[in-house]
Amino acid sequence: MQRIDFEASAVASLRKRVSEVEEINEDLIAFARGHAGAVSSIHEAVLAAIACDSPAELAMVMTCRWPMLLRVDEVAFAWTADGEAFQASRSGMREAEPRLVERMADIMRPVEMRSVERGHPLFGAACEGIRSEALIRLDSFSGCGLIILGQDEAPSIDGRHGARLLRFLGQAVSHMLERWPAR
Repeated sequence: MQRIDFEASAVASLRKRVSEVEEINEDLIAFARGHAGAVSSIHEAVLAAIACDSPAELAMVMTCRWPMLLRVDEVAFAWTADGEAFQASRSGMREAEPRLVERMADIMRPVEMRSVERGHPLFGAACEGIRSEALIRLDSFSGCGLIILGQDEAPSIDGRHGARLLRFLGQAVSHMLERWPAR
């Protein structure tokens, strides 16, 4: 009569399951740390923007300080309100065609993340090196626009959690821009 050793089989099965659970747990911890870092970066960017007193100061903060805070290579944005519009990038702030800004904002979802061969024209000369973008629509009662975050390398596109954070960033900036005329 042959004897079946259930104990050894059960122990091996449990060890395998424990190993799988530990691996999943490590993945969840890594995700949580990355998500917490992203949340912290978005909060720092919003706090820096809140301190601004004018669209020009906000443009400077967004295009010069945000790349470091958000760990991206470039930030550009455009805004239109009351028949006036401006766009800003690292190279400065200048007037824009209001209808063009409205059209750019109207054709996009609240947040779009994508890989690209060439960055958005709002990046100016830096558009040649951009390989991934996050486009964030700006909406308020008096105006609309967009923020574009660009990276030189094309990382994996973040899922809906990243989109929610970026949408919050866009909503915060929309409320700030509501305080001032377009220029």
